[in-house]
Amino acid sequence: MSRVVAILLFTFLTFSPFSSAQDETESDVQQTVDTLEEPLYSPFIERYMLDELKQLRIDQEKTKQELIQQIVDREHKSVDRAVAYATDTVTYFFYLIAAATSVLVLVGWTSIRDIKERVHTIAEEEISKIIRQSEKRLAEIETVLKQETQNIQENRDEIERTQEVQSLWLRAQRESSFASKIEIYDEILKLRHNDCDALTYKADAVLELNEPNWAVNLCHQVLKIDPDNSHAFYQLACAYTVLEQYDEALRYIAEAIKRRDSYLDDIRTDPALEPLVTNEVFQELSNLIAGSSEESNG
Repeated sequence: MSRVVAILLFTFLTFSPFSSAQDETESDVQQTVDTLEEPLYSPFIERYMLDELKQLRIDQEKTKQELIQQIVDREHKSVDRAVAYATDTVTYFFYLIAAATSVLVLVGWTSIRDIKERVHTIAEEEISKIIRQSEKRLAEIETVLKQETQNIQENRDEIERTQEVQSLWLRAQRESSFASKIEIYDEILKLRHNDCDALTYKADAVLELNEPNWAVNLCHQVLKIDPDNSHAFYQLACAYTVLEQYDEALRYIAEAIKRRDSYLDDIRTDPALEPLVTNEVFQELSNLIAGSSEESNG
């Protein structure tokens, strides 16, 4: 019994609020309990404490039972309330059906068959409307898909055409024969009818074959497509120089220089324009352009 009292004392001292005030550690309390030589309390006090613990457990059990009973009662009330709500709902629903039926009878629908036919008619109308809307949307989607498919196919064809044109340009660069180059340029023009570069390079090639009139025709085709094509003006100047029409050549070379100043250096080294460079009018034009460029730089 003294051991029980010692344990109770240890528990009391451990969890008592006074233990924090005395700042005793758990080891000190254990040492105090171990060194006890006689009981701290009489058997009467021990019996009193045991009865108090027993009564405390009984009270806790009663409290637990009361809480459980309250929870059960609340659940019963909830179930009763739900059942009552469901019953009222069904009752009101039947009342509503009866009232609706009475109204329908009053407005002229005297039988369930009339109601059924009317419902079927409305349903068919709504279904037909939905079908028409669906068909319209499907038609729109089909149109968009066809357009997208056409665009994809056109882009694919354009990519293939671009690759083929690129390979033809590479072939033209490797060819040393001007006649072969002209054939390649014709193949490019079959793929792209308005390719100004192909027309101007073809004009350059036919000039090398001493066909200035053909070159003039090609350059005028380019100017119809692109009126500001400087390369076409330059090729026209070369063609008219070969034809010894220096006035026309000077006019076109001035147009070319107006659009690209770098042609001024090419003119002096191009063999096709050598007769034009020695012309006095070209010298005056060259001096005028050089003076204007110095003024703009100054």
